[in-house]
Amino acid sequence: MPRLWRIVFFLMLGMSFPLRPAQASETAQGISATCERVAEYAAQQSGVPVSVLKAISLTETGKKIDGKLRPWPWTVNMEGAGHWFDTLDEARAYVFQEFKRGARSFDIGCFQINYKWHNEHFSSIDEMFDPKANALYAARFLSDLYAETGSWNAAAGAYHSRTKEHADRYSARFAELRERFMGADGEADVLAMNAAPDQMPYGDIPEIPDIVAAMNAPMTPPKPPRVNSYPLLRRTGTVSPPLGGAPGASLFAISLDKSQVN
Repeated sequence: MPRLWRIVFFLMLGMSFPLRPAQASETAQGISATCERVAEYAAQQSGVPVSVLKAISLTETGKKIDGKLRPWPWTVNMEGAGHWFDTLDEARAYVFQEFKRGARSFDIGCFQINYKWHNEHFSSIDEMFDPKANALYAARFLSDLYAETGSWNAAAGAYHSRTKEHADRYSARFAELRERFMGADGEADVLAMNAAPDQMPYGDIPEIPDIVAAMNAPMTPPKPPRVNSYPLLRRTGTVSPPLGGAPGASLFAISLDKSQVN
């Protein structure tokens, strides 16, 4: 066999086999680390403790990787059913498909941002899937809830639900998971204090509507399109048609039933 054809043959042979378990594990850990990195970034930018953001992401999207519960950025909660996709493209394709059939209840990303109640602050579903934008928005939401409730546990519960029973159950799970990350809070606080003013766009993040008030409010005429002043969330080009959703069951309940803390 000529040398060139031998090279081509072996290249094709290698492509025909799936990743070895060790390689697949490394890939999964790298994807999971995306949520952890953006949690650290959002903590530095907003002042929300990094332990809070990491615990929220883990509570919302946790899946077992090598026997340990880790967050997952390509997570979709569609009408109360949780789905963990291997890639962003797969997650996006699923959301588009479900929207076309009429689905309007889904949460997406590292922090499971709900489309219906928060989409006006993003230019597209693609930006809602963006881990950094997802994390920064969650940080503002949690900060507002902390100002309202006076504690991070209560803020986490309200992040999940305004129904006390559901909020209490969620906050208990959140507090348990947060213990893993408490040691990182001091370092994140120092980084935040040392950040330059132009690196802290916290004040420019758009206001977040109260979910319960929005659900109970009477119907009003449609508002004109909102101009988003937050640089990260501006439209940057042609985007897909908007997709909608109403609050559904959180992945918290699903992940709690499927796995235990390791």
